[in-house]
Amino acid sequence: MTSWTSTAIALLEADANRSADTHLHLFPLPPEWGIDLYLKDESVHPTGSLKHRLARSLLLYGLVNGRIHENTTLVESSSGSTAVSEAYFARMLGLPFVTVVPRSTSQEKIDLIEFYGGRCHFVDRAEDMSPEALRLASDCHGHYLDQFTFAERATDWRGNNNIAESVFSQLSQERHPIPRWIVVGAGTGGTSATFGRYVKYRRHETQIAVVDPEGSAFYDGWAGTVDAPAGRPSRIEGIGRPRVEPSFVPSVIDEMIRVPDAGSVAAIRMLRARTLHWAGGSTGTNLYGAFQLIARMRAAGETGSVVTLICDSGVRYAGTYYSDEWVTAQGWDLAPHRARLESFLETGVWAD
Repeated sequence: MTSWTSTAIALLEADANRSADTHLHLFPLPPEWGIDLYLKDESVHPTGSLKHRLARSLLLYGLVNGRIHENTTLVESSSGSTAVSEAYFARMLGLPFVTVVPRSTSQEKIDLIEFYGGRCHFVDRAEDMSPEALRLASDCHGHYLDQFTFAERATDWRGNNNIAESVFSQLSQERHPIPRWIVVGAGTGGTSATFGRYVKYRRHETQIAVVDPEGSAFYDGWAGTVDAPAGRPSRIEGIGRPRVEPSFVPSVIDEMIRVPDAGSVAAIRMLRARTLHWAGGSTGTNLYGAFQLIARMRAAGETGSVVTLICDSGVRYAGTYYSDEWVTAQGWDLAPHRARLESFLETGVWAD
């Protein structure tokens, strides 16, 4: 190991030591239900999202496998939070970073990537992102971080202060320290793989539910549909994919729930009104699914705890999910979903 590699690993580990234990908020449910809903707030990471953990793990994975060296150009195919976080860590290590993005990427996302010193390489079609990233990495003898392939193997699922270990440690003094359900979305599949493997390794009774937005192929992949059809790009940023990605591990998932996009947006607006937490669309997908599982627990007379994630801040989506004009342009009617959410919080019953 060179002195540069040793220093690089130490810098990434120091960042983990500073930022790994994010807050675990308690969502206000009626106390007589006997059910606690916790929100793991990943928006407080230095780069503002759950992807901070993934980006750090991907760089560590490249370093310990001898694929990242001093002056290696790092390449990714992402126009979202993963690229923002990878640019942050590349700058920390003094490495050039370029991400392949669709030409339609919002200027806000481009600005965030460039703020951390990254460079955007544009393609006309989303399906060209991965092939172009591979070509760029090959041409410059760089390293393709490839979040959709390496996410599930880059994270140490046994512990080492990963998100699963953090959650269970924080729950240790709560009245229901072993959650009945953990609810997450899937973008790469790395988070659900980490939680699913961890609870089995620790022999917990916890079950893993993955929520999936409209147009995503993950649900069909989990259900075992042969040649799951490719969907359209997800409108809920950070989760949902038009194909089943290599990092998605369906065998560690106990249940999947399809969530309408308008329901996700209605849920984050409700979250802000009731708690002042301002979150992105994937957090709404999480909540929409978590509420359904809590209603099921209520109907079965169960008590316990449920954990889900605040994936990123709503600041990034002021002009989209929180804009009535933008929502209307998508053809979404939030009112029926907001009514369903409010009714659930009053009665504990989920109306189909």
